[in-house]
Amino acid sequence: RSMPCVESFERQDEDYRRSVLPEAVGKRLILEAGVSGGWHRYAGPDGKILGIDCYGESAPGGALFERFGFTLENVLSMAEQILS
Repeated sequence: RSMPCVESFERQDEDYRRSVLPEAVGKRLILEAGVSGGWHRYAGPDGKILGIDCYGESAPGGALFERFGFTLENVLSMAEQILS
């Protein structure tokens, strides 16, 4: 699923938020092409977050995504780690 607007999600009633992020699911992988701050509350106790927590990098987008681990191989590896 995607959460394009955290503020909008937080304004929803609790039943809706729990239907999207059930408490029983503690293994979530969050991909954020920006800072990871704030996403920890949604990752779950056994989840992982892939984000970019630095500023000032300059290169073509694909090169930056590769540098910061936003590759299919790395995302699959992170998912496998969570599920094992």
